[in-house]
This record gives sequence, C-alpha cells and structure tokens, in this order.
Amino acid sequence: MKKTYDVTGMSCSACSAAIERSVRKLDGLEQCDVNLLANKMTVSFDENQLSSETIMQTVEQAGYHAEEHGAPTASAKPAAENPMEKQMKTMKNHLIISVIFMLPLFYLSMGHMMGWPLPSFFLGHANTMNFALTQFLLCLPIVIVNGHYFTHGFKNLWRRSPNMDSLIAIGSAAAIIYGIIALYEIGMGLGTMDMTKVHSWAMDMYFETSAMILTLITLGKYLETRSKGKTSEAIAKLMDLAPKTAWVLRGEDFTEIPVEEVRPGDHIRVKPGQSVPVDGVIVKGSASFDESAITGESIPVERTVGEKIIGAIVNKSGVVEMEATLVGEDTTLSQIIRLVEEASSSKAPIAKLADKVSGVFVPVVITIAIAAAVIWLVLGESISFAVSIGIAVLVISCPCALGLATPTAIMVGTGKGAENGILIKSGEALETAHSLQTVILDKTGTVTTGKPEVVEVVVLGESESALLNTALSLEIVSEHPLAEAIVRYAKQQNASAKPIEQFENIAGQGISAAIDNQPCAAGNLKMMQAMGLADTQIEELHHQAASQGRTPLFIVQNGAILGMIAVADTIKPTSRAAVAELKRMGIDVVLLTGDNPQVAQAIAQQAGIDKVIAEVLPSDKQQVVSQVQAEGRKVAMIGDGINDAPALAQADVGIAIGAGTDVAIESADIVLMKSDLWDAVTAIKLSKAVLRNIKQNLFWALIYNSIGIPLAAGVFIPMLGWKLNPMFGAAAMSLSSVSVVSNALRLKLFSSPRPNEPSEATSAPALQTTVTKIESITKGEKNMTKTMIINGMACAHCKARVEAALKAVAGVDNAEVTLEEKKAVVSCSQPVEDSALIQAVTDAGYEVVSVA
Repeated sequence: MKKTYDVTGMSCSACSAAIERSVRKLDGLEQCDVNLLANKMTVSFDENQLSSETIMQTVEQAGYHAEEHGAPTASAKPAAENPMEKQMKTMKNHLIISVIFMLPLFYLSMGHMMGWPLPSFFLGHANTMNFALTQFLLCLPIVIVNGHYFTHGFKNLWRRSPNMDSLIAIGSAAAIIYGIIALYEIGMGLGTMDMTKVHSWAMDMYFETSAMILTLITLGKYLETRSKGKTSEAIAKLMDLAPKTAWVLRGEDFTEIPVEEVRPGDHIRVKPGQSVPVDGVIVKGSASFDESAITGESIPVERTVGEKIIGAIVNKSGVVEMEATLVGEDTTLSQIIRLVEEASSSKAPIAKLADKVSGVFVPVVITIAIAAAVIWLVLGESISFAVSIGIAVLVISCPCALGLATPTAIMVGTGKGAENGILIKSGEALETAHSLQTVILDKTGTVTTGKPEVVEVVVLGESESALLNTALSLEIVSEHPLAEAIVRYAKQQNASAKPIEQFENIAGQGISAAIDNQPCAAGNLKMMQAMGLADTQIEELHHQAASQGRTPLFIVQNGAILGMIAVADTIKPTSRAAVAELKRMGIDVVLLTGDNPQVAQAIAQQAGIDKVIAEVLPSDKQQVVSQVQAEGRKVAMIGDGINDAPALAQADVGIAIGAGTDVAIESADIVLMKSDLWDAVTAIKLSKAVLRNIKQNLFWALIYNSIGIPLAAGVFIPMLGWKLNPMFGAAAMSLSSVSVVSNALRLKLFSSPRPNEPSEATSAPALQTTVTKIESITKGEKNMTKTMIINGMACAHCKARVEAALKAVAGVDNAEVTLEEKKAVVSCSQPVEDSALIQAVTDAGYEVVSVA
C-alpha cells in the first residue's frame, strides 16, 4: 500500500532525515520519502504488518505531526487547503511583530556607538539599568512570537535529533542568557558603585543579537516560503483547471450541480466557453475543444459522437451532450495531479548525498560551536568574545540550503514538465533521463501515426474514378485494418459505393464480391497470382511499393486489374526531427518492431534511424532492452502498446506515448500526453537542466558552509582579523536558503522549441506524407509509369535534355518533364530498373531526388 501524509513541524533537511530514520525502522515498511519542500511524506508499506496509525505515531514520537493526505481531485480548492499559504501568512505576522520591536531595540543598543541621539533617561551610569532593562523588554516580544524555534529546537535536541531550530534555539538562548547575566552584573555593580563593571557589562549585552537573529531567520523563512510556493504553482494551476459545477440532466431538464456530485453515467451538457467537468464520451453533437491544459497542444481538436473527451479541456464551439465515465479522483486531471505530486515528493538518487550530510550535520555544527568557544576561552579571550564565536557558528551553519537543493529543483522540473504535457512520475526517472545513452523506439504509434493512409494510387484501367468506386464498394464492408484508409481516401475523392453481392473474405489474400453482376476483387500479389493476373508489371508494382514500406492492394473488375492502391502507416511530422536531435545529443536510436525487415527499414529510413531490429515478438521486446543494458548502457524504451509494457518496465526510463494503452502508461516512468516523439527530446533536455540546477545548488550550499563555518569560528582572526558578527551570520544563512530556491525557480524559464517549418534536414521524404497518383496508358496496352523528382533543371533546354536522356533508355516509351514541379513522368512498355533511369539523368548533369 502507498499513502501520502501531510507533515508539520519540519524546518530543515535534518528534520526530514530524522523522520525517515524513525519510520524506516518499522517492520513492514517498503519505502519512505519525506519532502521538506512540500511538507509531505510518501510511504509504501505492507498493510498486513504495518498500519497507517503506527506510522503517524512514529512521526509524532520523532517530534513532528503527521496526518493522512486526501487524494487530490480536480475539483479541490487549493486556496482553502494550501498549508503553504497559511504558513506564509503566519510568518508574515511574526515578521511584522519582530520588525516593530527590532527597530527600536537596534537603535537603542547601537545608538551610542553610531552617535545617534538617545533620550536622557538612557544616558549616563545612573541610567544604565534603564538602558539594559529596556533592551530586555524589547527583546521579549520577539522571543515570544518566534517561540516555536525554541520549543521545536530543544525538543528535538532532547530527542537526540537536532535540527535547524536547535541551532537557532541554542544560539539565541545563549545570547539571551548572557544578557540576563549582564543585567544581574549591572545591578550588582550599581549596588557596589563599581562603575567600571557596570559600563563593561552594559556594552556586552546580546539582546539585540538574539532579536536580530530571530528576525533575520524569520525574514529568510518568509522569503523562502514565498519562493517555495512558486515551485508548486504547476499543481495549483492544474487543480484550478476543472470547473466547480456541471450542468447535469436531472429528469427532463439540465440542472447545475457541484462537480463532486456528478456520477458515472450522468448526462452533462457543455456549451461553448465552458470547461468539460469530468471525463466522458460525447453522445450528442460535436465541437472543437482546446486541450492545451492537458496535452499542451495549442491547436483545437474536433470531437464528435462516440469520441472521448477529458475533464478540464475547454469547449471552443458547438454544444455537446456527454456521458460521464470517470469522475472525482478517477478523472485524467486528478491522475495527472497525483502523478505530479508524487513526482515532486519523490527523491532522486542524488538527494541521498544531501540526506547523508544532513543526518550528521547539526550535531557536528553544535560540536564545532562549543569547541570554538572553549578554544578561544583557553586562548585568553573574554567570555563575551567566546559566546559571540559560538553563536556565530550556530546561526551561519543552518543546513536549509543543503536540504532545499534537490527537492526545489525536482518540484519545479516536474511542474514544468506537466505544463508541457510531459508527466514525470518520479525524481529518480527525472535524474536518470539525463544520462541516457540508447533510446529504443517502438514503430507503430510511436514513430508512426498508427493510422494507415493511402500514399499511392496507380491507375491501370480506364479511369481513376472507376478504380476508386470499385475499391470503395468492396472495402466499405471489409473489417481489414487497411480498409478504413482506402474508404476514407475514396470518399475524399468523391467516389461512390455500389451494392455488392456474394461477398467473400479470402484469408491471407483479400476479398471478392459481385458488383453489377461483374466479379470484383481487392487483394495482394498472392491473390493476383491465384487469379492468373500477376504479370511482370504487377510484380514490379508490388515489389516497388513493398520496398518503400507500403502495403499494395490490387483492385480487379471482370478479370482486369483496374489499378493498385498502396497504403502505409506514415511517420509523425516531428519524428524525423526528434530522431535527429537525439543523435545530436549523442544518444543511439534503435527502431524495434514486429514488422518485416523491409517495412521496418523503410520507416527507419524516413525517420533517419540507422539501427533496426525487426520481426521481434512482443514477448522478446523486454529481452532486447536487457541485452542493450547488459552492454553497460542506460536505456530508454518509448512505446504505446500492451506488448510494450514489459519493455517499458525493464528500461532504465520507460516513456509511454499518452495516446497508448493504460497498461503501457502505468508501466512507464514518463508519459507524453501529446503522443509526440519530440516531447521525449524535451523530457531528456529537462532532465539535464534539472540535474545541472541541483548540482549548482549543492555546490553553493556546500561551499557556503565550507567558508562560513571557519569564518564564524574565528579561523581567519589571527591571519586577517576577520570576525563574523552573529547578526551577519544569521543574514547570510537566510540569504543562502533564498538563493538556492531562487536558482531552482530559474527552471521555469526552460524551453525546448518544437520544430516549426519542416526543413530538408528534419522532414520526412515527400512521398511519406503525400498521396501520389500515377496514371497509365489504358487503350489496350498496359504501361508502367514512374515519377521522378529531379533537381537542377532551370529552363526549357534542361527540360529537353532530361526528356531526351530518359527516352534513350531501353524500355522507355515516353518522358514528360514539368519544370515547375521538378518532375518527370516516365512511361515504360516493359520493366525498367530505377538505377537505369537515375544513371541517364545523372549523366545528363542533373540530380535525382526520388523515383516512384
């Protein structure tokens, strides 16, 4: 079982480390991650051995408070339940009160040194007690309003798990106790009229030091909390996306009700401008929806009856009625919020370094502070000097910066990913992605659209319309996966279907039927061979299409082949650009597919992939990933199907295409909501940016303490005379925490621009995405027609030269060149090798781009 708890009372990484140490001792615990930034603890445990109550009691015994965190829902109101805002408001009040009393205290204690004017009843030896007692009274409200530092600090010190509060409490308490001792010494000095003693102790009081430390620490924590609040803006924005009400059918009318009351099966009306309240299916009407909130895709998408729509997307036009399928915590938006929150709370492996350091940091600092004070006393310095050194070491050594270095960057990074439609499930995945060396891509639905399209039509009969009419009539009743593509294309070309009779599905070959009492068929080369229609021209057409990764279907009517329709699964617009960028980043790209090598190689060539592993059984995909890992390489698997799930789980980073199956998404570490391969590139770049940011944070936090502690301990006094005032130490400590969080916030500026205009370097070949029609001679003589794209032709002389060169090739009957389209259409009476045509044009001084 996995549960999340809200934890209060933590102030630094030593707190989170103490909680983790305590909880991890429990029997039945599987994993425990405490997020200092979000004040949350995520625990995986065996509910047969361990209960949630025991976990919370253990946290209480460690000196903190924990309660179960309710699963986030799309309708939740973050403003009403955001502990960060409540904490910030409390700190602001504490800060205001501290400043109000701090200013006169500072003026009074430092005024005589600065030459500032003071009231007469504070001046002179006779008024020394007024001077001292007023400072004490001004300090008291600051101590009281910031009392939690003392209660938490000494409580954790007593439990032998000191934290940042312990350092502040010891340092401030030492200054206050020293000041109270000074009050008694002044009183005794006045009683014995020892004015030298009175003057000496009046100048050595540390009330202003204690007050200033508490005020500066509170200022730093307030600024830090404000910055931390910004790191979780992505989650707050997600929670605000869904509407709070829905128009639901109750009886015969639609009634507006709170979205929490919507149940599966309810019919909901969504008007233009309204957000979809829950996940569901359209049952009436159609509309254009802005899905950018979920997928990051800015272009509105048309949805109609029978199609799924997701809660929080916005209806841009049209009224629809939908049936609710997923509500409350089950909606896509709620799942996204849960994933982002879990990712923000999880720890990256690099965080273990900070945890280990924080676990021993505070006890070491206390030891150093005591040792430094004792050493200076032994060296003959005054008690006042030694106390000042000890306090300075305590207040400058806060481990906050160290503890915040990792979680702030991870929270901002996962939030930034969510904004771009990239769901990163864990800090570990976010860190691992930066070191990937090999990316293995599934073909269908990942590199390609997964939706076959007609890419070539060859007319061998009387007309294209006759070919498409017959194809539509046959395929409109077929259940073959390719039939939908042919039907869709034929309808786009305004073809019309005729009634059919005697329909028969011939396994492994195609279909046949009678149209207007004429036998018709649509099938592959094997069917043409069985019908005795497969001459050399048909075989050439088949092999040429198959070599380009296409599936050719021949349409037959009354014993004559009307033509060929080639169907292919086209690659996505950004796939080639994504592959090129992965290569540029030094990552090997491998195409993994169950298709035959010929089809796989054609797709790989279009996408710019060099290595192909084809004819892989679904059960073997995981084994392929393992083999690459066995070579010592970090591997990412990107896929979308059920058969990809084991490979996704096996990979160092499993990346699921968002439009894929739920099983694949559950098995993955990263989910690409836009189903776009470019987002995998973005995810890797984001990982690199986050790791770079974490290392910067850790470096500065460690450097800060490495320099600050020796400075505060007085190491540089003998050589350079540098002594750190405790007040400056407190200011520096606060500044370090704020700077670490601010550095993490720079990740909000991260961007990975998508390729805009497809360039020659990044776009797929033209035949990949366009339908090419090739007409043939049909008057009693079957011809072979080829289309060539040629670069370098500029005038009529070029045209004539190319036509003459092509006509000189054996088997070529005619060649027509179109300068504007840089195209040559070649008619052949017999099969002609592409290489012969290419050689003829090359010898004429021009460049052949493609032959089809």
